[in-house]
Amino acid sequence: MPKMKTNRAAAKRFRSTGTGKVRRYKAYARHILTSKTTKQKRNLRSAATVDSTNLKSIKKLLPYIGI
Repeated sequence: MPKMKTNRAAAKRFRSTGTGKVRRYKAYARHILTSKTTKQKRNLRSAATVDSTNLKSIKKLLPYIGI
């Protein structure tokens, strides 16, 4: 059986943590920032973990991430 291919778009967006969780960056932080509050923009800077409901689909995109 051939090797599975990693989805390159997903590989640039997700990283695995040391405990096996998947880290992602938040949306809505790229443009139209003048209408957003400072608190909102500050909270968008920090990374978040992927929800457990989405882990199955990410595992298909990234077969070698080590979930």
